[in-house]
Amino acid sequence: MSSLNIPNDYPVDLVGPDISAHAPGNTGIPYVWSFAAAEPGPHAVITAIVHGNEPCGAVTLDWLLQRRVRPVAGRLTLAFMNVEAYRRFDAADPNASRWVDEDLNRVWAADVLASERDSAELCRAREVQPVIASADFLLDIHSMQKPAPPVMLAGWLDKGIALARLVGVPELIVVDRGHAAGFRMRDHGRFADHGTQAAALLIECGQHWDRTAGDLARQAAARFLTGLGIAGRDLLEELGAGTPPPQLVYEVTEAVTITAKRFTFAEAFSGGEVIAEEGTLLGHYGDREVRTPYPDCLPVMPSKRLWRGQTAVRLARRRD
Repeated sequence: MSSLNIPNDYPVDLVGPDISAHAPGNTGIPYVWSFAAAEPGPHAVITAIVHGNEPCGAVTLDWLLQRRVRPVAGRLTLAFMNVEAYRRFDAADPNASRWVDEDLNRVWAADVLASERDSAELCRAREVQPVIASADFLLDIHSMQKPAPPVMLAGWLDKGIALARLVGVPELIVVDRGHAAGFRMRDHGRFADHGTQAAALLIECGQHWDRTAGDLARQAAARFLTGLGIAGRDLLEELGAGTPPPQLVYEVTEAVTITAKRFTFAEAFSGGEVIAEEGTLLGHYGDREVRTPYPDCLPVMPSKRLWRGQTAVRLARRRD
């Protein structure tokens, strides 16, 4: 495993379940389960553990499978993604198991999948790609490095924003185009095509090992399936989920990609804080200062992975 060498600053209160019982799947692909209803409807896919150190998605899929949730219409597919990284999780060094060889959420461009490159993550992506490509709607469950308000990353098309509003949680929807380092699964194939109705969401449920991340992941999955007519309202009733607050939409205007050897934040930004003053210093790399480009700027998910080629932070403003 390539070492991330990132110390952990947070308690590990949420540890993912043993998912070995789910290994057989029923699709011919390990750890991928799919169920069809007699009634027609869309194909909804929920994915988890694209990053092996983000247990809230595994908690959610395990809950749905243990509960024997079946679609009342259409098809439901549940996919545990980077199982090898997940199996390596160590609470004493929880950041190390994010991936095995490379980030599974940066390999989803068609030319990368078709290339001669090889890695544990690319092998898994190629294995599950037919399932992802067949989805009409995708919910990809993630969590964040730092404690910050949860975020629904809806892509840059109106259909993604509409799907985020259908789910209804979390309160913050972010419109973005991804990372310079590579294509995310949420942006694969039809999901990024104006001419189709297929839509995908990536939810960041809170800090990786905070128990509330598991709670939000389950609620988001239940709202996703209920809103699409795949599941009945009993899922939400079981969770005791009430009416969520109105959602706010922010649009990313700039992704700060690190081009120098080192990036340093000016303060310990966690993300979610709205910075009122234009020109506020956020950080610097090389001779370049990074400042807020407008008033009421929202830094989105400032990273701890501050090396060349990575996204240090994304900057967003309110969109009505």
